[in-house]
Amino acid sequence: MDNPLAPAILRDMDFDTDIAIIGGGLNGSTLALALAQAGQKVTLIDALPVKPRMEADFDGRSYALALTSTRLLDGVGIWEQVAENAQPMLEIKVTDGRAGDGPSPMFMHFNHAEIEEGPMGYMVEDRHLRRALLAALQGTDEITRLDGEKVVAQSVDATGISLTLASGTTLRARLAVGADGRGTGTGARAGIKRTEWAYGQTALVCAIKHEVPHNGVAHQFFMPPGPLAILPLTENRSSIVWSETAQNAAAINALPDADYIDVLRPRFGDFLGEISLAGARFTYPLSLSLAHDMVAPRVALLGDAAHGVHPIAGQGLNAGLRDVAALAEVIADAARRGEAVGSDAALARYQEWRRFDNTTLALATDTFNRLFSNDNPMIRMARDIGMAAINALPGLRRGFIREAAGLTGDLPRLMQGKSL
Repeated sequence: MDNPLAPAILRDMDFDTDIAIIGGGLNGSTLALALAQAGQKVTLIDALPVKPRMEADFDGRSYALALTSTRLLDGVGIWEQVAENAQPMLEIKVTDGRAGDGPSPMFMHFNHAEIEEGPMGYMVEDRHLRRALLAALQGTDEITRLDGEKVVAQSVDATGISLTLASGTTLRARLAVGADGRGTGTGARAGIKRTEWAYGQTALVCAIKHEVPHNGVAHQFFMPPGPLAILPLTENRSSIVWSETAQNAAAINALPDADYIDVLRPRFGDFLGEISLAGARFTYPLSLSLAHDMVAPRVALLGDAAHGVHPIAGQGLNAGLRDVAALAEVIADAARRGEAVGSDAALARYQEWRRFDNTTLALATDTFNRLFSNDNPMIRMARDIGMAAINALPGLRRGFIREAAGLTGDLPRLMQGKSL
């Protein structure tokens, strides 16, 4: 008698994995953990070797995680390991002004005490987050890691996608997810077009030590060349994301450390006492990069592969993690229904859920940057009055606080603190 399960078994043998994730960064790694919890067999393809990231010391890079992003990390089982080194963001102060002149008297002040859920978010160092993710990946049987490997070609058929690796190996999956950044090869090979433009700005990124405690307060100081974010880390340290014109940034970054701090000091002010560098310095050219579609047959994009935005609101990683939570939920629900996880219908639901929000975020950050990164007296007056008005209206102010915490919109289950 024929085995009624044979067709299903044969279909499974046609695939090396259920989901192939191209890109082993923060978004790709988090998605792998979420999908493994949902019973999917996952292969994570990362062009970088894993050992240097496990052994990396503090280098100044950190992330502002919204409250809902920490719920997602808790849902995939790593927040407990990260939380002991995380700094809660209890307040956010937004001001306008010029370097050396101090801030405008009109400002916005957001306090976490105005919402019931807790801190608006947490600052987490890159090394702590990556180590927790890598350790969890290595301890998950459903996840296969291919480190130091690169996808060079892909082809789609009626039931799946085949990926050709630089080593010559071919990997067949039901769905490929591009988590490979703004220059996404996954998206390009799928024929997904992009809209991109440069801002003529560069972000100078570092960490500093300071004499006076920050008390969990984050600061955003808008200056004509670009914004300066001062974000609280554990102990008396803060993360700096300092935007300048590309020409100025190149000159500043070429300075020795002591001179670099001398240029930062009048922009920073003296409210935290004496400051000094803690860790390495980085530069990132700033641009907008938006994929016209987040999906193609048997392909989904997320994070910077789908939308690279200006860091003015600190929402880039949070938007990517919301993509992760939404895609994991769409895939888990499709599998429960017996639907193909890489079907056009499932991918359409993911795109419908996330595309509008991501496009809105890209346009909002672009607008804010153009509005605040200039020295037009009339525009400066209008934006200062606008900030003062928001600060004076409790309902509107509370809405901004909830937005900063990631609590608005159609939240995926993992970001509500629920399981998949």
